[in-house]
Amino acid sequence: MGFRRKYLNSGIEESGPSMVDDEESSTNSSSASDEKPVGWGARHTMALLGFWGFVASYAMRVNLSVAIVAMVHPGANHTGTNTSLVCPQLLPKNRHSFVNITSTSPQNVLQSADSQGEFDWDGKQQGIVLGSFFWGYVVTQIPGGMISERIGGKWPFGIGMFITALFSLLTPIAARSGMGALIFVRVIQGLGEGVTNPAMHALLARWAPPLERSKFAAYVYAGAQIGTVLAMPISGILISSNLFGGWPSVFYVFGGMGIVWFILWTYLVYDSPSLHPRINPKELSYIQHSIGSQTSKHKVPTPWKQILTSMPVLAILVAQTGHGWGLYTLLTELPTYMNSVLHFDLKSNSILSAAPYLMMWIFSLIASWTADYLREEHQISTTVVRKIFNTVAQWGPAIALVGAAYSGCNRTLALFLLTAAVGLNGAHFSAFQVNHIDIAPNHAGVMMGITNGFANLCGIAAPYTAGVITKDGSSLESWRLIFLIAAGIYFTDNLFYLMFASGEEQPWNRDPAEKNEVDDFVTRPLLSDTSPGPQRRISPTTARGYIRTD
Repeated sequence: MGFRRKYLNSGIEESGPSMVDDEESSTNSSSASDEKPVGWGARHTMALLGFWGFVASYAMRVNLSVAIVAMVHPGANHTGTNTSLVCPQLLPKNRHSFVNITSTSPQNVLQSADSQGEFDWDGKQQGIVLGSFFWGYVVTQIPGGMISERIGGKWPFGIGMFITALFSLLTPIAARSGMGALIFVRVIQGLGEGVTNPAMHALLARWAPPLERSKFAAYVYAGAQIGTVLAMPISGILISSNLFGGWPSVFYVFGGMGIVWFILWTYLVYDSPSLHPRINPKELSYIQHSIGSQTSKHKVPTPWKQILTSMPVLAILVAQTGHGWGLYTLLTELPTYMNSVLHFDLKSNSILSAAPYLMMWIFSLIASWTADYLREEHQISTTVVRKIFNTVAQWGPAIALVGAAYSGCNRTLALFLLTAAVGLNGAHFSAFQVNHIDIAPNHAGVMMGITNGFANLCGIAAPYTAGVITKDGSSLESWRLIFLIAAGIYFTDNLFYLMFASGEEQPWNRDPAEKNEVDDFVTRPLLSDTSPGPQRRISPTTARGYIRTD
């Protein structure tokens, strides 16, 4: 059994001054293997296609949030509204400017000029339709993680996306068949997309070197923001252009995009570096030596009891659940707020609703580079870095949402604060989102399935709650309550994360048999019994810096 040192600053205990010749050559070999290869590599291709996978995924997830504004007759949203509690209507004076109409006539104040709609669903029914995606999404989280850890993440991610794309093409037919049929299609799409996050975590655990982990996670998962940024304005343009009948074109275009992506994913991505037939040997060696000390070479039994009773895991779950409530409150309801309260037309609505997610993407990249820089250059612990960025990602939006709740009809201020709330949330990619891989890379897929499953229950609860609050019509007071609930949840869950989160590898990450192997290695001299000179031994902490090489 051979072991190779991963880091040079290991705590070897000496009983004398002698050196070991073969250890010096081993160190040189390890240093060469740890050197980062220059240029584009197979891991970058995986990350790029993972990014575009999430672009397609979120485009198919959020397009209904924009389309439903055109699908539903505007009168369905405003029955019984007290018009003294809403903002004055914006009606187009020409293509480039707007004027305020201060009439308190319900028809003038509340009805959208460019939306006729063909479905008569009230706020509560719309909340059910928007949340139905997550009924399926939460079901496949844990199975998706377990399957991805057993067979790899490529096919679970790819097939899940293919199913989502196929049923996106069927959405217009389903909607016109009845609300029940539409809900069924959205549930199936949720089942397909439910495996994507756990599958990607399993892929990142095998492909992303530890000191590139924040950047890789931010790049890949940033596809969610770009998908939202692209889907919202493109959906508005497609609906306004009446291409393929208006709103149905939204589902045809993004469904087709998902099919094309699946073909590329099938031929260009592999489950692990060792399975890639075209990977550069230097890149393969770099990845294996960077990750090898944390991940096992064989299947590791899932330590369910340890996972479910671990406070660091619970901290991730609480943080991710709070994030889910805030995210899905805005993701599913922001277009409705922009239309029914601030009264932007459909095209302006879709563009302005996308702007916060563009800021989220930009900030996520800045945060990821900063997080890895702090860990690598300033030796700040992973635990501290994760807590710093989680605080930015959750207390920042909490403050902004409180401000938005009291912004009234000041459209500029409301848009600024909502953009800040979503944008600052981009720091979560360098916080709880990647924390699973920090503490237990061998079980990252299963843990992501557990935490993401709970978090996405908020995808059901948040739009339903918003629908109940606005059932009798949108008003400033009803949306104030919606924003304050989200702010309170953000504040509470980050407080819990600060108390119990960790960035250190947990002892149950490793296979017990492998752990015994390391423990046995610790108790034996580094030199053979026949070698002359003093014997040297290694501490258990140092043993984690060694990699199995046979």
